[in-house]
Amino acid sequence: MSQLDLASEAEISSKHLSFLETGRSQPSRDMLLHLAVQLAIPLRERNLLLIAAGYAPVFPERSLEDPALDVARKAVELVLAGHQPSPALAVDRHWTLIASNNAIPPLLAGVDAELLRPPINVLRLSLHPAGLAPRIANLAEWRSHLLARLRHQIDLSADPVVELMRELHSYPTPSRNRSHAPISQHDYASVVVPFQLNTSAGRLTFFSTTTIFGTPIDITLSELAIESFFPADAATAAAMRRLAHEQA
Repeated sequence: MSQLDLASEAEISSKHLSFLETGRSQPSRDMLLHLAVQLAIPLRERNLLLIAAGYAPVFPERSLEDPALDVARKAVELVLAGHQPSPALAVDRHWTLIASNNAIPPLLAGVDAELLRPPINVLRLSLHPAGLAPRIANLAEWRSHLLARLRHQIDLSADPVVELMRELHSYPTPSRNRSHAPISQHDYASVVVPFQLNTSAGRLTFFSTTTIFGTPIDITLSELAIESFFPADAATAAAMRRLAHEQA
């Protein structure tokens, strides 16, 4: 966003914004928060911005187990359970698994037990050679998709997941020709990157969506995301219903 665009969005003059940027004017607490909203700065970084300007932080950070977040925690559980028989999980800003529904465990057959020891990192679980990677039919595409999301997170917030990025990049680079049934982007209208997993129930194909809390004022909630996977074809939908019936 250019300075002119930011000034326009923040409804202040370009001159005033320039004075704030160069230190010729001291921004008020409310002005800092207003500009942070326009720039979509994450809540954690907004606190740091306030501290750097000499103000007290305003956004609390509680454990998800805190009684104050009881309603939000129950909402997450409700969303996860309601998405069955399709898989869904909740992760924090470091991609640590917070919760998942009953459709997830059957898909993890063959994963090294060490990768399933808490805290479970879902990116490591997906891309590690001892994790799901050997069974992801379109691993090259899915890996690129996940790394791009992680890179965007780092660029947006300077989040300390750089070491995780380095680790993921160190894993063997998959060949784009490894799938026996190459993905036709035409099948998905070139709008989503499907997740194709080889399982005992056959090859399952999903597309995913991400849900976040719309108006959080708590750092923990602002960094919580629910990843929901939807069947991309009738065969996958039938297989997930069958797996759910077998579990029951």
